[in-house]
Amino acid sequence: MPDQSNADGLGRSPEQVIVVAGTDTGIGKTWTSVRLIEELRTRGLTVAARKPVESFEVSDGSGDSRLLAEATGEARDVVCPPHRRYPVAMAPPIAAIALGLPGFTLEHLLYEMAPADAAVQLVETVGGPRSPISDDADSAGLATALQPDLVILVADSSLGAINAVKLAEDPLRAHRRIVLLNRFDPQDVLHVLNKEWLAASGSDVVTSISELADRVEAGSGGGYSVAAPDPDPEDA
Repeated sequence: MPDQSNADGLGRSPEQVIVVAGTDTGIGKTWTSVRLIEELRTRGLTVAARKPVESFEVSDGSGDSRLLAEATGEARDVVCPPHRRYPVAMAPPIAAIALGLPGFTLEHLLYEMAPADAAVQLVETVGGPRSPISDDADSAGLATALQPDLVILVADSSLGAINAVKLAEDPLRAHRRIVLLNRFDPQDVLHVLNKEWLAASGSDVVTSISELADRVEAGSGGGYSVAAPDPDPEDA
């Protein structure tokens, strides 16, 4: 977890910083974040949420930050600065170009993140790990800059899950990870076999919000029962 201080814009240090990433756009990152926040709060944990930047289709609503703010009880402008909300469904830096607005860097996003004095701070990324989040970084780059205690990788449970998870895990290999198979149906043979295959190949997989909350709650005591980060190939 990074040393967060008001001087660098990241604010007070939460006990845990958790990045919520996904294998793709529309995979359920915000649904997962909201449900996890609700579950953790019922267990007595204080939770903050941050969406450093977002872009969205106006007809679909007013963006993920509104849902995150409603879940944590924070002001929406604390979750995501107003000038980092782009009302067009494109990767944020591309949305800024399309709207004729100034570009921005990862340093801008980090500096603008509001202080979080909470047991758990969730930071939600955009798209997949390689989706552009600023002019000079992607979602995996944001995770690297934050040095999180944990990365939650949200993936679909159906056909293509194994390929999607393995491709998404690669740029996140420096971090402790838990894969949440979203929309998991224990009666669906493919879902079950995908879970088993991923687990056998080294991924740490959960299939429910309650199971995910158990892991996060355990982490608040000083450690996770998840696999250590993969070694950097250059160090091997």
